[in-house]
Amino acid sequence: MSVGHPLLAARGAGRRFGARTALEPTDLELWAGEIVALVGANGAGKSTLLGLLAGALPPSFGAVVRAEGVRVGWVPQRSAHYGRLSALENLELFARLEREPEPGDAARRLLERFELPAERRPTSGLSVGNRQRLDLAIALLGRPRVLLLDEPTASLDAARRHDLWETMAQVRDAGGAVCFATQNADEVERLADRVGVLRDGRLGAETPPA
Repeated sequence: MSVGHPLLAARGAGRRFGARTALEPTDLELWAGEIVALVGANGAGKSTLLGLLAGALPPSFGAVVRAEGVRVGWVPQRSAHYGRLSALENLELFARLEREPEPGDAARRLLERFELPAERRPTSGLSVGNRQRLDLAIALLGRPRVLLLDEPTASLDAARRHDLWETMAQVRDAGGAVCFATQNADEVERLADRVGVLRDGRLGAETPPA
């Protein structure tokens, strides 16, 4: 049984878009030292729930509660960086926004870690996989305790996919929490401590992975 407080929690949180309810009132807690997988068909509400947890979407009802001092890293399906800037320029910009003590050093370290192009050319011309890796690098700035990922391996090759799995495990093992949406059964089996199934905007009972 978990004790204390979750790092991040949805408390009856849901979201409407006009007259359509994309996510019914939902309760979900993310605890230190765990990886939670969200599975379900396209349009089931996975992206909406992650967007609410990340603070990228305001809830139409309910609330999202974050433990004091907890930083959340967020990798949406659509790239959130600036296409006119290079990979390094994006990392330097977000490093300053996250108040990294040495933003230039942090940017170059992540550029090298994720093997991103060093030349100063717009990221709009990069491959989908490179842009996805840049989004992950940006999310890791500021050393987040919680990492939220929306189908993060969809455009990655096998080697990059395993690198990402290792990064997720490192966040968990350092006392953080990871929540990711996926349609990849292999990822669920390898990584998830809990699995939440979404159907038609409703989160069903959470279960251990099969």
